[in-house]
Amino acid sequence: MNARTRSALPAARRVVVKIGSSSLTRPDGHLDLDALRALVDVLAARRAAGGEVVVVTSGAIAAGIGPAGLTSRPRDLATMQACAMLGQGELVARYSEAFARHGIRVGQALLTAEDTVRRARYRNAQRSLEKLLALGVVPVVNENDAVTVDELRFGDNDRLAALVSHLVRADAMVLLTDVDGLHDAPPSRPGARRIGHVEDLADVAGVEVTARGSAVGTGGMVTKLESVRIATSAGVPVVLTAAGRVADALAGRDVGTFFAAGGRRTTARRLWIAHAARPEGRLHLDAGAARAVLGGRASLLPAGITRVEGDFEAGDPVELVAPDGTGVARGLVAYGSGEIPTLQGRSTYELRAELGEGYDREVVHRDDLVLEGRNGLSSPTTAS
Repeated sequence: MNARTRSALPAARRVVVKIGSSSLTRPDGHLDLDALRALVDVLAARRAAGGEVVVVTSGAIAAGIGPAGLTSRPRDLATMQACAMLGQGELVARYSEAFARHGIRVGQALLTAEDTVRRARYRNAQRSLEKLLALGVVPVVNENDAVTVDELRFGDNDRLAALVSHLVRADAMVLLTDVDGLHDAPPSRPGARRIGHVEDLADVAGVEVTARGSAVGTGGMVTKLESVRIATSAGVPVVLTAAGRVADALAGRDVGTFFAAGGRRTTARRLWIAHAARPEGRLHLDAGAARAVLGGRASLLPAGITRVEGDFEAGDPVELVAPDGTGVARGLVAYGSGEIPTLQGRSTYELRAELGEGYDREVVHRDDLVLEGRNGLSSPTTAS
């Protein structure tokens, strides 16, 4: 598939479709069953035409608002999680019923971003989703809202959708929201125009977008663009459009915004480090070490470290920081935070002579390093 133009979308063999809460719920907090069935009808038609579909859905918390006797989305974590527990079963039951009308079975997968970070979890999730697809089942993936914390606040189902796209080796991803694509200004502003095609995310780095989601969702356009950045940098093209235009989007018509894939498919390990893994600490570097890391070919040695922040163990992701405080890279560290202060600023020769073999290795090996900003999106201007 040509990942640079939307005309190739009709031929995409495997598509991940992310459906936001605003596309599935009524203002009173209840599921909009007509909207859900309409979406499923389109996806079932795609299946009937020989394609494969993976659904990444929000809506568990929103689906639980009505059954919980609330009138609006709660703000405290405990009530949000209670709503998720109430709504999760309701949500997957409705998907099962809607797909069953077309003779299609669904399989539920509850994931968090963490499940795409740790190698064992990643491999297990990948095998399970591949098996569901091989069995002719539509995976319905949702963030495990009942137990996660940060994801509830920051709309991480958008990011999760991008990671799932990489997980299942999707040919394309469709992000459905309540607006028809990215605009050159907030859509509510008079004169705002839809941007139909984005060849490089750097071209829209200055576009003003909002971080706010809808009344029943969490993620605004900022999280959508972060999801796009992850997917396109991993070789997966993206269409961002309104839920009512999903059929047109899959048919390759000029709706929403098409984001061309910006790079080759990367390895799972590098994707974890760059996008899924949350840094557990920071290593401050001297100028020479920062230049060496930015060169892309050097590992981080103990001699180049000036300060350690955070509490982490060997194997955890950390951020590498230049003398001016700018993050230059992320990597998997070979030592815990309690060990590095005794090693920092010292040459491997000194460490080998004093501490023996094993303490003269790299703090972060170059194979476990990803430069920040590589194939990425510069920070957009965020509206308040």
